Amino acid sequence: MEIKKVENMHGGEGHVIIKRLLDEKQLNGKCGLYAEVTIEPGCSLGYHEHHGESETYYILSGKGIYSDNGTLRMVEAGDVTFTPDGKGHAMTNSGDEDLVFMALIIFD
Repeated sequence: MEIKKVENMHGGEGHVIIKRLLDEKQLNGKCGLYAEVTIEPGCSLGYHEHHGESETYYILSGKGIYSDNGTLRMVEAGDVTFTPDGKGHAMTNSGDEDLVFMALIIFD
């Protein structure tokens, strides 16, 4: 597994930790990403759009503010988000513990 710490991801604050569970070969050209993502308190993943792909988050722990094309909503463990092709999203850790979620990008 590859673990990467990305500073100011998509213009967000602080950093995001991405633990890729499958590599490019294992994803077999069907997916762009299957990973566990950690956003520490005070950090965020900035707003970005998806083109030719969709992205789903499954929240494992922590609390966050999810931007669904600019519409904000709270998310916590057990919640699922879906961003279809052509739409955008962002995530901010709004709690005092790590926000951890699974991220899956599927090519259209």
